[in-house]
Amino acid sequence: MSEKDKDKQTDKDKQTEKKKQTDKKKLNENKLKDNFPKFNIYWIYGLIAVAFIGIQFFNFEDNTKEITWLKFEKDMLNSHDVKKVVVVNRDKAEVYIKTDRFNSGKYDEFKQKGLNYADSNRPQFYFTIGSVEIFEKRMEEAQKDFKERDIIPVSFETRKDHVGDLLSWLMPILILVAVWLFIFRRMGGAGGPGGSNIFSIGKSKAKIFDKEEAHIKTNFNDVAGLAEAKVEITEIVDFLKNPDKYTKLGGKIPKGALLVGPPGTGKTLLAKAVAGEADVPFFSMSGSDFVEMFVGVGASRVRDLFAQAKQKAPCIVFIDEIDAIGRARGRNPNMGSNDERENTLNQLLTEMDGFDTNTGVILLAATNRADVLDSALMRAGRFDRQIHVELPDLNEREAIFKVHLKPIAVDKEFDLAFLAKQTPGFSGADIANVCNEAALIAARKSKKVVEKQDFLDAIDRIIGGLEKKNKLITVNEKKTIAYHEAGHATISWILEYTNPLVKVTIVPRGQALGAAWYLPKERQITTTEQILDEMCSALGGRASEEINFDKISTGAQIRK
Repeated sequence: MSEKDKDKQTDKDKQTEKKKQTDKKKLNENKLKDNFPKFNIYWIYGLIAVAFIGIQFFNFEDNTKEITWLKFEKDMLNSHDVKKVVVVNRDKAEVYIKTDRFNSGKYDEFKQKGLNYADSNRPQFYFTIGSVEIFEKRMEEAQKDFKERDIIPVSFETRKDHVGDLLSWLMPILILVAVWLFIFRRMGGAGGPGGSNIFSIGKSKAKIFDKEEAHIKTNFNDVAGLAEAKVEITEIVDFLKNPDKYTKLGGKIPKGALLVGPPGTGKTLLAKAVAGEADVPFFSMSGSDFVEMFVGVGASRVRDLFAQAKQKAPCIVFIDEIDAIGRARGRNPNMGSNDERENTLNQLLTEMDGFDTNTGVILLAATNRADVLDSALMRAGRFDRQIHVELPDLNEREAIFKVHLKPIAVDKEFDLAFLAKQTPGFSGADIANVCNEAALIAARKSKKVVEKQDFLDAIDRIIGGLEKKNKLITVNEKKTIAYHEAGHATISWILEYTNPLVKVTIVPRGQALGAAWYLPKERQITTTEQILDEMCSALGGRASEEINFDKISTGAQIRK
């Protein structure tokens, strides 16, 4: 590399590093903004309440010191330091000290504690009296030896606490208003669309994912297999991104697409991938979110959902488990909740049929019970496409394993194709569970990597259940189980069209005392010979018991 190229590479590295630091700084600033508490009107209410309480319970201008009667009599009254005494509201006696006496140094102790004035118009001390009669009697006894000119005048005043009186009747009203506002906001004022309050109960509960949302990281690369389904879904996303490509030839936007397939095959994951791939708003909602105990709520939420969707068009609306509201009408004899479900379905049908052509709003829905859906919902013009998401075949299972094995430390010599062959009929969710169980089994055995046997143990655990090695089984029962399973194995070994035998075990798993496991061949059609051979293999254990023991046991049962 020449010096010029090296300099270019260095400049490029510096720019990249500078960009990383800038992005990191912006990220930290955004986090700081998110963590900083937002302004709330309740803060002002709280400050006003604190101010009222402070005015009521604290007098910031009055720093007089409280004393006892004995101190007043001994140190002040007998020393002729008192100028006058004022009894306020018949329970508090305020003591005024002569200015020259106060500044003589005798009261420096109190000055250091905050009593730093000698104003003849303000009291310096006070004490509480039990009653006016007793106070007057005490004053007479304390001053009986005083000369007439030295007797301290006592006056009585009635002072009104206007702030306290105002708060005494205003505070209960404020508390009632605050409680009322709190309840009102909880019921309806503070809840936005889909809030859990009574006034917004008819609002849609759909989650809106815009293209700016950073937490949508699922895309089509995370959806292994489902090649045909991804083609149709990709076409819908492409239509929203480039509508002119299709409309210029006279095509119309499909109004809806229904994802149909067994549980765990990736219907919801496919919808999440659409949210990650599409540069348009994505509304996500479950069918059960429309169902409510109040009459008319479901239909109201449907209207609100499509009203929001039309405002943000082009967009995608996804309803998961649509069979919760899309069941065929009139089948359920239960009137009550069924009427509400039918009203919700009628509103959904109306909204789907009321779209203008090419509005750019597409409805995606997912269900594993397409057989129970209403025929009006399934017709062309509402759900124009039915995308079948079936159980993965051999190649798709291998691709799904690759996705789920990325975060798992797997043995380098592990054969992924072998694992795909060992899991016929497994859905994507089952495969994810196998990978997780294998990692847990390897961790339980303190291994550094997940090995082939760990995956086989995980498959056995998922298919048959947990091993019950401590289950009490007699010797005769073990013998019967062994001959029973040997019968299955022998028949399947002899017959031509039976599935290949994988393993035979008499270790109890779940409800089974033993099992003979096969590797089913993935075929689309089955001949009569194949059906008969499989029936013979299934009855092989029962026949073995009858031949060897001349009787059969309750363990010889054919379970689905």
